Parts: sequence; C-alpha cells; structure tokens
Amino acid sequence: MHELSITRNIVAIVSEAAEGRRVLAVTLEVGALSGVMADAIAFCFGVVSAKTPVEGARLHIRRIDGCARCRLCGCEFPAPALYSPCPCGSRETDLIGGSELTIKSMELEEAA
Repeated sequence: MHELSITRNIVAIVSEAAEGRRVLAVTLEVGALSGVMADAIAFCFGVVSAKTPVEGARLHIRRIDGCARCRLCGCEFPAPALYSPCPCGSRETDLIGGSELTIKSMELEEAA
C-alpha cells in the first residue's frame, strides 16, 4: 500500500508549509487514473498526522476524472482508463486529466 508513504509525504509537505501554525483543513485532488486510492489516503490521514501541525485537520478529497485528447481529430473525451480510445477509433491520444495528485489548498489557524 504505497498510499501510506504518499500520505506521510502529504502531511510532511503541509506541515512544513504551515510554518508552525495549526492546519485546519487540507484539500487534495486525486486523479482517477493516478493509481492512488483516495479512500486509503483518507484512512491513513488521521494516524499519519498525529502529533503534527496537521493533527485533527479535515481532509477534503476531490476526484478528478480521466480526460484525453486525440492527436488525429483533436477531440477531448472522457477517459475511464489510461489507454482509452477516442470516439473516432484512434488510440493516438494524450492524457490531459486524471493523473493528478495535488495538494490543492490548506486552511491554517490564524497566527496569535
């Protein structure tokens, strides 16, 4: 389960960016084609964030659907899998969405 190490990295990045302030909420974007299980990150988050500035923070996870663009016809279309063909039948496509794993935002407690 690589989500545990991913969650550790997320907590470390957010903790560093918080510069000693308490983190109230974290918003992640997780692409459907990223290979990351959002539910596993949510499961690990509370344990991994214990005794850090992130402890007790709300975790919001936005799922980003897969999207691709055809190199032949230029069509942008939903891509439920990494190598989804274009509606025109071409498999010459580029993934343009759905592979994200991004810390989109964090909410911090105001400085005293």
